[in-house]
Amino acid sequence: MVKLALSALAATMLLAFPGSDALAASKTKAAAVKKVKKAQDDDERVVRRLVTVNGKRKYITQKVSTLSTMGDKAGLAQTHDPLDLKSNVAFVLDQENAEVLFEKNANVALPIASITKLMTGLIVVEAKQDMDEVLTVTDDDVDREKHSSSRLKVGSKLTRADMLHIALMSSENRAASALGRNYPGGLPAFVEAMNAKARELGMSDTHYVDSNGLSSRNVASARDLSKLVAYAHNQPLLRQYSTDPRSVVEVSGKPMQFATTNGLVASPNWEIGLQKTGFINEAGRCLVMQAMIQGRSVIMVFLDSKGKLSRIADAGRMRKWLESFKTPSFGQG
Repeated sequence: MVKLALSALAATMLLAFPGSDALAASKTKAAAVKKVKKAQDDDERVVRRLVTVNGKRKYITQKVSTLSTMGDKAGLAQTHDPLDLKSNVAFVLDQENAEVLFEKNANVALPIASITKLMTGLIVVEAKQDMDEVLTVTDDDVDREKHSSSRLKVGSKLTRADMLHIALMSSENRAASALGRNYPGGLPAFVEAMNAKARELGMSDTHYVDSNGLSSRNVASARDLSKLVAYAHNQPLLRQYSTDPRSVVEVSGKPMQFATTNGLVASPNWEIGLQKTGFINEAGRCLVMQAMIQGRSVIMVFLDSKGKLSRIADAGRMRKWLESFKTPSFGQG
C-alpha cells in the first residue's frame, strides 16, 4: 500500500511540474526511502544490556524485534513452564503409547508456517503421483504475500521427487507451491485434500489454505501436529527427505545443492526420524520432530519460539529433561 501511495504521489507531481521530472523523481525516491526506514525502525528497537565477557562486564547495544506473533497477542507468553522454554507452545508425546510427557498451551490453534509442508508431502505421497514427472516453476509459484526469496527461478524444471525433497529438507516455497498446483484439480483440490486428511486424522484445530505455509491462515494446535507427525512417520519417503542434511538435485538439468533448515539432523547426538521447521512473523519459529531418546520414540512440537536458535535449544532442554528420568520406560531398568 505504501508503494502504491508513493507511486500515485510521484505521478501527480510529475503532471503538475512537467519540467521538473528529475527533481520530482529524486524527492519521491527520498520520501520512499524515509518511509521504508521508518517502517523498519517501527519493527525494531535498540536495547542496552550488561554482559560478562571473559570475566569483564561491559554494555552492548542490540536491535530487538518488536513484532508480535499470534501467540503473543493471545497472551501465551505469560505461560511459564519448569524448563523455561522459549517457545510459547510445546507438546511432547510418547509415540508408542500416546502418553503425554509435556504440555504447554498445546490446544491453541496458531499459524504453523512451513510445518504446513509436512501435510503437503503426505498428500503428494498418498496420491501416488508419478515422482519422475518433470514439473515447472511458474509465475503462480512466486510468493506475493511474504515476498520470500527462492533459488528456483520461474521456468525451473524439476522432477516431482526433487520438488518434494527440497520442500521438506530446505523448506523451498516455490517447490511446495508447484506440488500443489500439479495435483489433479489444481491447488484448490490439493488444499481440500489437505483439510480432508486433517479431519481424517482427528486434527480438529487445523485448517490449511495453501501448500507452502506462507499464509498465517494455515493453523493448527500442537496436539494436532503430533498426530500428523505420528502418521507421516509411517511414510519412508517423508522420513528420508525431511532428515537429509543436504542433497544435490537437478534443476533444469543442472546440479544444485540444497541443505536442511534443521541443523539437528546432522548431529551425531540426535537420532531423528522425521522433522520439519517453519517460520513466518505471525507464527514465530516452529519445529516438529520424531526422535529416539534413550530407546524411546518421542514426538516433539514447539511453536511460536523467538530467536533463530531458540526452538533448537528448546529441543535440547526437553531432551535433557526426559533423560533425567530414571525410569524403566527410558531404558534405565
